[in-house]
Amino acid sequence: MARRNKILVPEARMALNDLKAQVAGTMKSEDAKYETAKEIGVPLNKGYNGDLSTREAGRVGGRLGGNMVRELVRMAQENLRKQ
Repeated sequence: MARRNKILVPEARMALNDLKAQVAGTMKSEDAKYETAKEIGVPLNKGYNGDLSTREAGRVGGRLGGNMVRELVRMAQENLRKQ
């Protein structure tokens, strides 16, 4: 069963998109998954990607999401140190 991650604070959408772009090293969050796919060698194209395996698609999302979580934890630790 597919999980659907819902943003609990809808106003945070723009900040999360900015973080996604920052983590992937792109200017726009829409390009983040393509940049991540290119880095790990997954042939993700704009448009139809039905030929990708579940494993390949998961590698892209997992890498991007994992890096976002790592960055959020780092930011929280930094904020705690400042207190």
